[in-house]
Amino acid sequence: MTEMFCFQCEQTAGGTGCTKGGVCGKKPEVARKQDELICSLIGLARAAESKKTDAKVNDLIMQGLFTTLTNVNYDPVRIEELKQQAENEKTKLGIAEDFNPDALFHGDTDIVSLRSTLLFGLKGMAAYAWHAHVLGKDDPEITAWFYQGLKAVGREHSVDEWLALIMELGQVNLKCMALLDDANTSAFGHPQPTTVSMNIEKGPFIVVSGHDLLDLKHLLEQTDGKGINIYTHGEMLPAHGYPELKKYSHLKGNYGTAWQNQQKEFGNIPAPILFTTNCIMPPRDTYADRVFTTAVVGYPGMKHISEQSGKKDFSPLIQKAIELGGWAEDKQFTGINGGKEITTGFARNTVLCIADTLIQAVNSGSIKHFFLVGGCDGAKPGRNYYTEFVKQTPPDSLVLTLACGKYRFNDLDIGKIGGLPRLIDMGQCNDAYSAIQVALALANAFKCSVNELPLTLVLSWYEQKAVCILLTLLSLGIKNIRLGPSLPAFLSPTVLKVLIDKFSIKPISTPESDMMSIMQS
Repeated sequence: MTEMFCFQCEQTAGGTGCTKGGVCGKKPEVARKQDELICSLIGLARAAESKKTDAKVNDLIMQGLFTTLTNVNYDPVRIEELKQQAENEKTKLGIAEDFNPDALFHGDTDIVSLRSTLLFGLKGMAAYAWHAHVLGKDDPEITAWFYQGLKAVGREHSVDEWLALIMELGQVNLKCMALLDDANTSAFGHPQPTTVSMNIEKGPFIVVSGHDLLDLKHLLEQTDGKGINIYTHGEMLPAHGYPELKKYSHLKGNYGTAWQNQQKEFGNIPAPILFTTNCIMPPRDTYADRVFTTAVVGYPGMKHISEQSGKKDFSPLIQKAIELGGWAEDKQFTGINGGKEITTGFARNTVLCIADTLIQAVNSGSIKHFFLVGGCDGAKPGRNYYTEFVKQTPPDSLVLTLACGKYRFNDLDIGKIGGLPRLIDMGQCNDAYSAIQVALALANAFKCSVNELPLTLVLSWYEQKAVCILLTLLSLGIKNIRLGPSLPAFLSPTVLKVLIDKFSIKPISTPESDMMSIMQS
């Protein structure tokens, strides 16, 4: 028996699986406890069959799945607490057997592949559902599918049945992303195009990382008028486009680039960092004393801000910012390519409002092609492919982007078409719904299918939220997706062949050859 087995992320060791310790920094004890938690949740879902569950159990299902995402929770004590909560709630509902953790990723190669694909998709959807939930938005169909999906993970199925479940999950996740879109826009307004500075002003400041816009809102409220500036980091960048967040004058700009650079960028930073979701990496000594976590995020020894009576008190974080004091003078930083500012806020409402302009530009020949280049970033070599690919896109094309993979090129100036920037940032990975709606609207306008549009999807993936988005795209019948920097290790050769045969998924090669192939087709 190996010390652990995990192959849920793109960086998994040797492209096959982590067995001694996670490339992400996860220790075998944590990996084991995460597997045990999943198996307890399967038992809980079994016990809940044909019974009415309350909000506490529903929350536990979402939180438990979310906790096991890559780069979310490294704290074995917190994970064990969730497992015990699941066991306690299962006992209340009735007798049911947990799934065997040793069987989760062992057995027939193709069945393990299909089971893992369904499970990892469930994990990603749980993150989206949780973000909607904290903003007061729930959907009984989505909630019910978590129970259905977990029970399915613990059962035997034919290959065709597994594939049908995976496609059904993709469709349910589309509804989940629509729910989150509604939750975000109802709470914070529709994003607006916004130019974001990478300049850090002198004085106390706080860096906020992750995806949770509500945590950011509460922190902005609690720091208002206190002389403390707030800067986003990583996937929090699109917060600058939301009217109900950008109205706070002390939401100043963005610090740093994508998540995998944090150990370098946070070294000796004179400010605290709040991690609201993934991706947290094992903190180095140069900044570990100023890391704060909240919600499902956890790391041993780091200060955690929990919710009490429906509220979070960020006073310890605020006091740390005052204590550290920030820099004595303004600091100017740049993006990966040397750019000094970045633009975000082109979500579906903004893009659809200019749909007539886009259609006219296509009809006139001003725009000949659309590229969606987005997804997760990561530390594995080869991800500069996406930088070079965007640089090589023709001047008569538009590049849509979202998620943290955009940091590879979001500080580039690749020009404009008819007054529109050629590079359009649609938001977080959470905002993939926006990109889907724009593609569907264009297909409707041109009276064709999405596959017939002059549109190419070039995606990067890293963790399980990217998995459920990919499953949603496939469930919509979208073909010819180029995926990288490597294909998922959890896809067996047989399962991968099915996806290639049915959906024409292609691994990325080189920017030059891929661009030539796209333009010729």
